[in-house]
Amino acid sequence: MRTKEQYIERLGKMRKNIYSGGEKIDRLDERQQGALNVMGLTFDAAWEPANKDLCTAVSHLSGETINRFNHIHQDAKDLHKKQDMTRFMCNKVGQCIQRCMGIDAANAIHAVSYEAQKSAAAKTAYHDNWLSWLARFQKEDLVGCCAQTDVKGERLKRPSEQTDPDMYVRVVEEKSDGIIVRGSKVHISEASIADEILVVPTRALKQNETAYAVSFAVPGDYDGVKQVVHFHNPRKREHFPRGFEYGYTDSYVIFEDCFVPWERVFLCGETQHGGVAALLFALFHRHSYSGCKPAMLDFVIGLAALAAEINGIEKTPHVREMLAKLIMTGELGYSAGYTASALGKAEVYIPGLGFIPYGPGSFIPNSIYANVGRCLSGEAVFHEHEILCNIAGGLPATFPYEKDLINPETKVLLEKYIRRNPKIAIEEQIKFWLGFTDFALSGSSGSSIYGAYHGGGSPIMEQIAITSQYDIESKKEIVRKLAGMNPASGR
Repeated sequence: MRTKEQYIERLGKMRKNIYSGGEKIDRLDERQQGALNVMGLTFDAAWEPANKDLCTAVSHLSGETINRFNHIHQDAKDLHKKQDMTRFMCNKVGQCIQRCMGIDAANAIHAVSYEAQKSAAAKTAYHDNWLSWLARFQKEDLVGCCAQTDVKGERLKRPSEQTDPDMYVRVVEEKSDGIIVRGSKVHISEASIADEILVVPTRALKQNETAYAVSFAVPGDYDGVKQVVHFHNPRKREHFPRGFEYGYTDSYVIFEDCFVPWERVFLCGETQHGGVAALLFALFHRHSYSGCKPAMLDFVIGLAALAAEINGIEKTPHVREMLAKLIMTGELGYSAGYTASALGKAEVYIPGLGFIPYGPGSFIPNSIYANVGRCLSGEAVFHEHEILCNIAGGLPATFPYEKDLINPETKVLLEKYIRRNPKIAIEEQIKFWLGFTDFALSGSSGSSIYGAYHGGGSPIMEQIAITSQYDIESKKEIVRKLAGMNPASGR
């Protein structure tokens, strides 16, 4: 396993292929530091003896101890630990821990490449290629990101119907030694600080859409790849330092006729498995949300409770009611994810066939419960901020700037007029409200809210998955029987 320092040292040696603000930048650019701090914790935590059981695992390939963020889930216990590790790590940073995209993509491709290799028409040994890549991924403790979301262009048209066929990443040429791909994957979290980019399809595909059924991995600085990066950093502080400096990034990952050798290709043209790859990454990632979103709600609950205490309203009935709603949302989301782990199997849901064995035996979380947990927490994002706004009042929206808070001409006056609870030191109140505005009113907070709502799939996508996979007919039969109606089979 690597250390944070080794991870950052490697990034510093990568080729410059990322752009922001109209310039090509280095991966150790100052604007990346917050995200690097967050990702660095995934390395630090794995070395702490107290975290060994949660943050490390034994590789099923090598038998060596590896970072759990590089592990393939072998049983329900692994799924439980991934969920708990995610919540534990997110609680340390008060936001996304960033590394779950790699583990979720890896587990999806592990199963899909195995099934795709069985095809008589397979163009390469997909799963053998994958296992070679995975062995290096685990041994070198690499950071992976998942590039799934396509541009999608004309939203009501399928990939094959687009005016511009590059609106979905596609294979434009197959050669004896590899494939050439073109297109862009967008909103790709932490691609700018990842060692490797894992590519999977974004949707179910038809038989005439073979060019879009492609999965592969390339280094983050690979030839033919450009990244345009958006940084999500809170305002810099000069006089009231944060307890932890955080941030995250998203990239437009652009493939410009990028050559990918066959040994890095895990799927190429198998449309049925392309659809499953899209489904499985979304499923694994929604399961990760059952650790991430409860952790974010832990933070929101803390913000709401402290705001109420500072405002002197913590014992009022309406505050207790709002806190209860936050607690219920977080713990229901976690419970659904935990149940998804407990009911996990080496199976996947195929429309028209139901749940069938899939993959080499690695465990997949139960789809219904993983989607229920993600949908519950995703739909609640904006309501959570409404509760924060309700409890905090208008103070955060116009809170003084740092320099006004230390200016001798205004310092004493401001401390007098922003003080709420006389039992709490004014400096502590100032630090709290600065942290509150970081989370709820800053430029980075707006992006975070959108990400929390849409990441892993918008609530409508979870609703589609839930209603298409849930056995609604059996519920109708319960009603028919109790109402004295004839069963559907007797009609």
